[in-house]
Amino acid sequence: MTSVDTSVKPATVMPSTTLNEFLRRISDRTAQIGIVGLGYVGLPLTLLFAEERFRITGLDIDKGKVWMLNNGQSYIHRIEPEHIQAAQAVGFCATTDFAEVAKLDAVLICVPTPLHSDHTPDMSYVVSTIEAVAPHLRPGQLVILESTTYPGTTEEIIVETIERHGHRVLRAEKDADPATLALGGVLVAFSPEREDPGNTTTARRDIPKIVGGVDSAASIAACALYSTIFARAIPVSSPAAAEMTKLLENIYRSVNIALVNEMKQLCLQMEIDIWEVIDAAATKPFGFHAFYPGPGVGGHCIPVDPFYLTWKAKQFNCETRFIELAGEVNESMPEFVVGIAEKELERRGKMIVDAKILVLGVAYKRDVDDLRESPALTVIKMLRWAGALVAYNDPFFPTVGSGRKYDLKMHSAPIEDLGQYDCVVILTNHSAYDYANIVAESQLVIDTRNSTRNFPGPNVVRC
Repeated sequence: MTSVDTSVKPATVMPSTTLNEFLRRISDRTAQIGIVGLGYVGLPLTLLFAEERFRITGLDIDKGKVWMLNNGQSYIHRIEPEHIQAAQAVGFCATTDFAEVAKLDAVLICVPTPLHSDHTPDMSYVVSTIEAVAPHLRPGQLVILESTTYPGTTEEIIVETIERHGHRVLRAEKDADPATLALGGVLVAFSPEREDPGNTTTARRDIPKIVGGVDSAASIAACALYSTIFARAIPVSSPAAAEMTKLLENIYRSVNIALVNEMKQLCLQMEIDIWEVIDAAATKPFGFHAFYPGPGVGGHCIPVDPFYLTWKAKQFNCETRFIELAGEVNESMPEFVVGIAEKELERRGKMIVDAKILVLGVAYKRDVDDLRESPALTVIKMLRWAGALVAYNDPFFPTVGSGRKYDLKMHSAPIEDLGQYDCVVILTNHSAYDYANIVAESQLVIDTRNSTRNFPGPNVVRC
């Protein structure tokens, strides 16, 4: 493909002077929008706005990503190059130059919020981003944080940094008419991302958008902006309420997954099929929602969010024992899987030391190209520590190098001659796998995802 100019095209800066003017610019699609962080959240959001013919500027510190996007290429599996090229046709371009913020009407921040090794929030990406954005802000702009975080982040980091750089954050008087309000400051809001990678049943547009503004004007502006690409925008009373909403959603999932993970271990001891039990319970038309066990939890949200809240709760001298316990149970699952593999190998007269083991799937979730917090990486690391000779296969990852919590430097092995392995461990149930063939050719299958439910055999252990 012919290289294209990677610089941002000049734009006319026409700042909105009133909220009504800002809303008009959104309505007629002349508002210019910036997305900071062009990853699994920011890039899909960019494409939604481009579909509505907004002019989008993508900002990212990764020069490789910027180059690929400006050359019409994609680095996310579910986003095709033609999607990028369609966005370019209506003005999308990417840059590493944060001075371009001055030309924008709205700046949406979609950067990672991981954990430190001691389970405390790592806010370095949010801090460095708003420090890069703040010098270029002007009155009448809207700044929205989308990154999942603890309640108070928007006020304590985003607002504080903007004000420290000499800008006024707009806080409308209670009796002011927000529709005709003069925008003498920066509007600030929080709106949590609700991405669900791999979900092919719910369109992104149909996922309601939660919005919490620092004041009513910020909420009105943010809701108007998101209403152009989402079916519903739901305002809440404050950024903190929106921040807590996101945490509740994911902690709800974390707690229930921990429950079934613990039930799975008990059922295995009692020789009861946990999958059968869940399916039976799910026939109840009320009061029960099915969650499914696995080798742990992955992705950016469920393994991380509970610890954001427990960390914040300690500042209020509040214990969150239930939430912390759920996190501990889920984090213990890779060790449980390795223990099952070791026990089943021993039952067949084979020690785990020097055992040849093939791991199927390293992505954290079925049919996605996402390694973030994947429990499979921990399982591989623990199997290696135990002395096993480990290979892996994943159609989405030809190689796995080094990351924040792993240093594997491995290449995907072909799924052939499965009989050479002492054990095959299914950690991610990708649809590309032929499970009937896997069961037929393998000496031992440890199935953590119930993928082999239709192919029972003496060599299959579902756990």
